[in-house]
Amino acid sequence: MKKAILATKVGMTQIFDEDGVLTPVTVLVAGPCVVTQVKTVENDGYSAVQVGFTDKREKLVTKPLKGHFDKAGVSYKRYLREFKFDNAEEYALAQEIKADIFEAGDKVDATAISKGKGFQGAIKRHGQSRGPMTHGSKYHRHAGSNGACSSPSKVFKGKKMPGHMGAKRITIQNLEVIRVDAENNLLLVKGSVPGPKKALVTIKETVKSI
Repeated sequence: MKKAILATKVGMTQIFDEDGVLTPVTVLVAGPCVVTQVKTVENDGYSAVQVGFTDKREKLVTKPLKGHFDKAGVSYKRYLREFKFDNAEEYALAQEIKADIFEAGDKVDATAISKGKGFQGAIKRHGQSRGPMTHGSKYHRHAGSNGACSSPSKVFKGKKMPGHMGAKRITIQNLEVIRVDAENNLLLVKGSVPGPKKALVTIKETVKSI
């Protein structure tokens, strides 16, 4: 991996290209991220770059993290993530990583925590169908049978039932970068990106290209 950055989700909009074709895009504020630690095979057993994103007030930072940031010579950050860059040894402490590492046409993977939807029934959670709503039917939005009675006398693991929905780590692969606004640190990515507005999104160059 050679390109990666942390971003926050602004929302969705649509843009027109020179031919008048409409494209739905997700707007992301990407970076700037600062390098807070460079890990090497000699010291840490593997090669990676640790980056920080979004400033944080000093009173909210724990003493161990405060010393970590002071050692790197950077301001206090809210988010810390590691990227295993192929050229990790070329990075230096306090170096900035900005949106301009990407360019229009790049394919990326976007990772974030999806919207939490609370406790939901089987219809909304798994797309199951409801029963008749009229003629005295008493079966409407239930999940249906959970298993046979005498045999096997149990509910199999993995049965699709009501439960907590959303709030999971989701990765959408092979998204296209439509536009890069380096001056305002903006990335416009084609299609939807997981997570609500203001969510932390990790953008990496795609691991596969379709």
